[in-house]
Amino acid sequence: MWTLPVIDGVGQRGFVARHGLYDEAQSEAAEAVAARIRELDLATVRVVVVDQHGIPRSKSLAAEVAIAAMANGLDFSGAIWSLDTGNQVFVPAFAPGGGFGIEEFTGFPDVILVPDPATFQVLPWAGRTGWMLSDVYFSSGQPMPLDGRGLMRRALSELAQAGYDYLAGIEVEYYIVKLDPGPLPPEHAGFTPPPPQVSVFERGYQYLSEVRLDSVAGTLEAIRDGLAAVGLPPRSMEDEWGPGQMEFSFSPIGGLAAADSAVLFRSAVKQLCQRRGLLATFMCRPALPNFFSSGWHLHESLLNRPDGDNAFSSEGEALSGTGRQFVAGLLEHAMPMTVFAAPTVNGYKRYRPYSFAPDRVCWACENRGALVRVQGSPGDANSHVENRMGEPAANPYLYMAANIAAGLDGIRRELSPPPPVEADPYTAEAPMLPTSLAAAVGALEQDGFFRKAFGEVVIDYLIQMKRAELARYEAAVSENPPPEGQEVSDWEMREYFEFY
Repeated sequence: MWTLPVIDGVGQRGFVARHGLYDEAQSEAAEAVAARIRELDLATVRVVVVDQHGIPRSKSLAAEVAIAAMANGLDFSGAIWSLDTGNQVFVPAFAPGGGFGIEEFTGFPDVILVPDPATFQVLPWAGRTGWMLSDVYFSSGQPMPLDGRGLMRRALSELAQAGYDYLAGIEVEYYIVKLDPGPLPPEHAGFTPPPPQVSVFERGYQYLSEVRLDSVAGTLEAIRDGLAAVGLPPRSMEDEWGPGQMEFSFSPIGGLAAADSAVLFRSAVKQLCQRRGLLATFMCRPALPNFFSSGWHLHESLLNRPDGDNAFSSEGEALSGTGRQFVAGLLEHAMPMTVFAAPTVNGYKRYRPYSFAPDRVCWACENRGALVRVQGSPGDANSHVENRMGEPAANPYLYMAANIAAGLDGIRRELSPPPPVEADPYTAEAPMLPTSLAAAVGALEQDGFFRKAFGEVVIDYLIQMKRAELARYEAAVSENPPPEGQEVSDWEMREYFEFY
């Protein structure tokens, strides 16, 4: 290990080495990152943790403190795991076990973040600033069970033991809008802010219009260049249906880096837009005129170990036997999986017929209305499946881990999917997807598979959090029902529009 700066109050001296939290590659990367921080004379490094909602939270550290954190860890408030999407504490304050049955969380304690040097980036839009994702541990050195990054790492480990690696292609839709200043809040407690006031970033809807895309070229070029500078050059940028609605896609990314990249992508886009006086929102369906739902289409395949060949490719079919088993697992566990793919009340406004989003549990080859779409043909080395269930606000680690666990279960049990849909998926005889977050939470509560795959603690925690969110939503719409014809409530706009 490199020579550490002597800094008191940063984690626990030697925490990473004492608990064996870096492998050889990470130890070498940490040394290289420390040298680069010093060489570039960075003033601050943001150490980032991704919370239960998929939202990055961070501390900005002085350069030498960040270097020390790679050996000692960094104290960070564990209270963020008690916050719902409205940043309200959803558990009884100071209850035993933090209110959700984890002894170490009693009393809102600190946890210890361990920066992952493999994720280090220099942010080109922020002066002399570095960035690193981190993993979460208790002071005992035990992994914190609610950490989505750790959960996905465990899912990948099980996949590797079965002889496969994971490859994902990210395709995400989102909106860019102008945020108009609203009225100043009254100076009294209990004030409920009005929904955000916005104006459209671009007008009309002309799907894949070159001219309309060019009209916002300055912003898109800034996003393109910023993403490229942090190692995420977009494969494509597209003009979608709604005003200011964009779709970005990226070349396939392997393993944990796929979810890490989704986090960095969303954070970078929001920051780059903010610096231009704009707001990027990954809320699924904002309550704005002519706005359509946005989705997150997760393209995925498995690679055989150790040769790295595509396990979904077949000389005689569009999808191999292994691929079909993976699809069968996705369909088998689709109902409870919706909580991980669509974690908000708003996300269920997307599941409707003839919307290019799924409304039932089926699969098809090259059909955008199916839940699972197979892309490929016989002999195609790039054959893969596309899960069209997700909304852009999904926690990347939970969404991908759920796909990995479900697909691997299909392979282990050698499941066979039902016949693929040949024509109209919206008339197929297949189970309907949940039409509300409440129904999805109910499906997860009754499900035994994800309880075993993710652990009772994680599932019970997510259910408790989502039920609290639903209770606030139901109380708000009961007190202030949306006007007739307004499908998306003011509560959803306040809750999700800027948060995501």
